[in-house]
Amino acid sequence: MNAMERAMLDMLKRGREEFGVVAVKAEFEAEGTRPDELLRLLELAHRADLGVALKIGGCEAVSDLLAAQLYGANYIIAPMVETPYALRKFVDARAKTWGENAHNAKFLFNLETQTTLDNLEDMLPIASAHLDGIVFGRVDFTLSRGMPRGAINARQITNSVLLVAHACAEQDLELVVGGSVAVEAAPALREIRNVRLDRFETRKVVFDGAAAESVRFEEGVANAVAFELAWLKAKAEYYGNIANEDMPRIRMMEERSMHAAKARIASLAA
Repeated sequence: MNAMERAMLDMLKRGREEFGVVAVKAEFEAEGTRPDELLRLLELAHRADLGVALKIGGCEAVSDLLAAQLYGANYIIAPMVETPYALRKFVDARAKTWGENAHNAKFLFNLETQTTLDNLEDMLPIASAHLDGIVFGRVDFTLSRGMPRGAINARQITNSVLLVAHACAEQDLELVVGGSVAVEAAPALREIRNVRLDRFETRKVVFDGAAAESVRFEEGVANAVAFELAWLKAKAEYYGNIANEDMPRIRMMEERSMHAAKARIASLAA
């Protein structure tokens, strides 16, 4: 573990001890987490005594579900589940891949479009019978309504989340709120927490819902952002080193090729 990774580990430990951090997050979907990245994140999570949330590539991403089991993910989230049919696909894929081991993790689906919200009443019986909760993705939800990304804390978006919070409370489903959680989200999160909020998440850090009520909320979010920035820098350095590791040999072979070409030209001229 290098110096940057040790610094990230300290951020995660501090997050767990002081700010209510419960897990780190990776995505096979939009973020496109590579296996080597996930292994590095898993090591940090385990050393920090944190769980791992993994967003798979779709409702029926069987390979991703198998990978989630192999890696020991604690929370598995299926994205873009907009209809009862898609939700049943996710339930069936989970049963096919995890079987009796499903109790070792929690399974949730992403509510991130107006279409899903419109279909939620028909989806709730399936979710309450087979799954553990719902993740409300505020950014995609906001964009799906034709609103700008910056409107995620607007009253109409919070009202939509509150509708889902009431439904989760009635059905005993966990509610997780994501989508650009920053300091400005505090009032909305606290209002949602009054109904139901089990966890909330930034891009890579998952907090217990109670952290929304903490007087150190702003400090906790700042620590999460610092971790995410360090992660991106470490990732850039890692792949930069891979990209450059063969450059000396490439230059040597280019020189050899150039010398060989010159030699051929000289022999032809003679």
